[in-house]
Amino acid sequence: MAEDIRLAGVVALAQAMAAAGTPNDAYRAAATRARHTLRGSFAALSMWERELGRLRVLVNVGDDLAPDEEEFPEHEAYPVHQFPEITEFLHERWAGGGAPHAWVETADGPATGRPGYLHQRVAALRRRGRGSCVVAPLVLHGRAWGELYVARPVGAPVFDRADAEFATVLASVVAAGIAQTERLEEARRLAFTDALTGLANRRCVDLALDEAVERHRRDATVVSLVVCDLNGLKRVNDTQGHAVGDRLLERFGSVLSLCGAMLPGALAARLGGDEFCLLAVGPPADDVVGVARELCRRAAGLDLGEGVACGVASTQDAIGPVRSARRLFRLADAAQYRAKAERAAQPVVAGREGPDDPVVRLADEPAPAARPGAERRRFRGRERDGGDDR
Repeated sequence: MAEDIRLAGVVALAQAMAAAGTPNDAYRAAATRARHTLRGSFAALSMWERELGRLRVLVNVGDDLAPDEEEFPEHEAYPVHQFPEITEFLHERWAGGGAPHAWVETADGPATGRPGYLHQRVAALRRRGRGSCVVAPLVLHGRAWGELYVARPVGAPVFDRADAEFATVLASVVAAGIAQTERLEEARRLAFTDALTGLANRRCVDLALDEAVERHRRDATVVSLVVCDLNGLKRVNDTQGHAVGDRLLERFGSVLSLCGAMLPGALAARLGGDEFCLLAVGPPADDVVGVARELCRRAAGLDLGEGVACGVASTQDAIGPVRSARRLFRLADAAQYRAKAERAAQPVVAGREGPDDPVVRLADEPAPAARPGAERRRFRGRERDGGDDR
C-alpha cells in the first residue's frame, strides 16, 4: 500500500512538472509534490551557483514558512562551505564517482561539527521549529545542479533511511523535469530571440504588441511603438563587408537596449534586416519620445553607419482609435518612413501636426493601387482578413 502511494506521488510529481508553464511553476510543482509525497511540512529547491560558490534558493513551499522564507526569494543564498555534507558531495564524493544519495538531518544532531564550525542545517531546524529534514542532491547532465530539501516539524516522525532512499528517487524525477524545463526555455528563447543581436525578434514583438493593444482597448493603457531604420547599413556591407555590417547591427542593438532600459518594461527588438523597434506599455508618450530622441543622438555617434531614422506612434497622441496592433505598427512605420525621407535627425511622431497630420493620413491610406508611377509606402505590418484594422 505504501509503495502504491509513493508510486502515485512520483507520477503526480512528473505530471505537475510537465504541465508547468514557466521555470518558477516547475520549481514550485517539484517542491510541492515532493513535500506531499514525503509527508513534510516544508520543502525547498535550491540551485548550486558554481561561479559564486553558493546554494541559491529558488522556491520555498509549506504550511510553516518562517518570516524570512519567501515563496520565490530574490536574495536567499547560502555559501556552500557552510554545509560540509554538500561540500563533500560536490568536491569529493561526486568527483570520485559516488552516487547522489540523499541523507537525513535532525534537530537532535550536534550543534557543532569540526572545531569552530556551526552546523547550519541543525541550527536552522531548531530555529524554525522543525524536527528533521531529508536532503537529496539534484544531478543534471552528470553534474551536481542543486538540492531538494524537505522538512518535518518537531513532533512528527523523523525521516528514516527508507525516506532518504525515496527522496533520492524523487530527486532524479525532479532533475529530469528541470532538464526538460531548460530545454523548453531554450526553445522558447530561440523562437523569440534575434540570433545576431540577442534582442527580441519579430515574432516576439507581434505577440507582445497584440497583448499590449488588447490592454489598451480594455483599460486605456498607453501603448507606444518606436520603429527605427538603421541608415547606412547597405553602404557598410558593400564597402567593408557583411562582417562589419553585422558589427554595426550588434552595436546599434546595444544602443537600443540601453535606451529601452530608460522605459520600465520596454521591449527592444530587431524586426529584421536594418529595422528595429521599441515597444513601451504604460509610460507617457512624451517619455517615449524623449527616449527616441536619445536613441537618435546615440546612433548618430556610432562610427559606423549614418544614424537612424526613427518614427513614434502612441495611443496617447492624436492618432484616432487604435483597435489593432497592425494600425499602431502602420502609424509608427509611416512616421519612420517620413523621418527617412526627410533625413531627420530627430524622431517623427505620428499625430502631432494637427487634424490633418500627414503621417496619420499616410498610415491610413488604402493598400497601394496599381497606378503607374505611384510611389506609395508598402507597410510591413501583418495583413489580417477583413474588418476595420484601426
